[in-house]
Amino acid sequence: MAGISTTTSNSTITSNYNPKTTYKGPLTIVTILFFMWGFITCLNDLLIPKLKEVFTLQNWQAMLIQTAFFGAYFIISLAYFLFSITKGDPIVKIGYKNGIIIGLVVAAIGCALFFPAASYKSYGFFLGALFVLASGITLLQIAANPYVSILGSPQTASSRLNMTQAFNSLGTTIAPVLGGFLIFQSAGQIASTPHADSVKLPYLGLSVALLLIALLIKLARLPQIAGETIQTSSNSGALKHQHLVLGVICIFTYVGGEVSIGSNLIGYLMLPQIGALSELQASQYLSFFWGGAMIGRFIGAVALSEMANLKRFGIISVITAITFVVVYSVYNLDFALITLGMVVLNVIVFLAGSFIPSRTLGLFATAVIILLGITIAAEGQLALWSVIAIGLFNSIMFPTIFTLAIKGLGVDTSQGSSLLVMAIVGGAIIPPLQGVFADATGNLQLSFIVPMICYAYIVYYGFIGYKPKVR
Repeated sequence: MAGISTTTSNSTITSNYNPKTTYKGPLTIVTILFFMWGFITCLNDLLIPKLKEVFTLQNWQAMLIQTAFFGAYFIISLAYFLFSITKGDPIVKIGYKNGIIIGLVVAAIGCALFFPAASYKSYGFFLGALFVLASGITLLQIAANPYVSILGSPQTASSRLNMTQAFNSLGTTIAPVLGGFLIFQSAGQIASTPHADSVKLPYLGLSVALLLIALLIKLARLPQIAGETIQTSSNSGALKHQHLVLGVICIFTYVGGEVSIGSNLIGYLMLPQIGALSELQASQYLSFFWGGAMIGRFIGAVALSEMANLKRFGIISVITAITFVVVYSVYNLDFALITLGMVVLNVIVFLAGSFIPSRTLGLFATAVIILLGITIAAEGQLALWSVIAIGLFNSIMFPTIFTLAIKGLGVDTSQGSSLLVMAIVGGAIIPPLQGVFADATGNLQLSFIVPMICYAYIVYYGFIGYKPKVR
């Protein structure tokens, strides 16, 4: 009887693994969660131009959508952390299965609130609904991740985590296509006065889907997890690790930079000098942006593994070939060739990094800065595909930064992990800053200098700041 132990923010999770037991069913159910919250998160990028038009918002006001959403990550994570260190881990007490169900129900309520928000034509109501929705997803993140680790052999836990993250990216890839059609291509768009009714059906559908998944998980026989609450440091001992503190800032800048780019992508592609695309057309390119992150994660999982080079390059070649065929089948040869070129460039940067995580992180951030420079200075197709290519290089950043930041923390690992999760609040702060810059200068294209500054810090962390050092 083999066992596996996974440390979460403030508890140790243990489970007995029986090699005779199949976990395909439970793993499939949990993987759906990753897909769903990826899908829902990416819909924010469609809400921004939609609600900006409906409520006649300035750029910074429209970016409050991301502030409400990612602000919930910070507030709920902080509240959960403070409660845990004083009263004990609540999810360990009620069970991780029940924790997932509660998260799904809260998220479903948040989605359902979009209907009255659209009916009352209240932007503040929309922001409140987004906060509730994101609160549910935050609880899902806290409760679902440990399940992935224990649903099978300990030796393949990492592989399962990579797979679920890839499905998260699949959700962000599909959302712009399906969501764009439902939100921008609705009958309501024919009306002379813009209104928000087109968001009712998509979010009500998501609410029903989340409740059905909650019911499915309630009925499913998921493996039991035994939790032991461990004492959490009350003196903020993790803060003595300089590379962790710098890593917290790095997570903040990365999430902020990535979300800011995604949030402004549709507006950028609609600019006359870039593509003069409609909202619906631009949403299809948004799918390329997030699809690039998905492909990059598949490649990254292989490139940064410990497998032999021959096998590594063989699998990367297969992923590249499949990507080419899919894009060619769905779109056309030109799109397929451009995508192939971007993937090859991505692999070249992996090679330059010698598959060393810290060096690869630094080089990927450098590549994003170059692409952002082109995004700001160029026009037409060059500018369009440069900003799309950024998705590929964003792919490995979050897990790589996270891993580098908690390296060598020892007993302070749990506390450090909590601080890193809270740093996701960057997605709530950086996008409005870019919006303020765009409004002040009257130049959305130039405003991409804001995320460029974020990636400059990631370059520093990848080459220098990641090195473990205790103050």
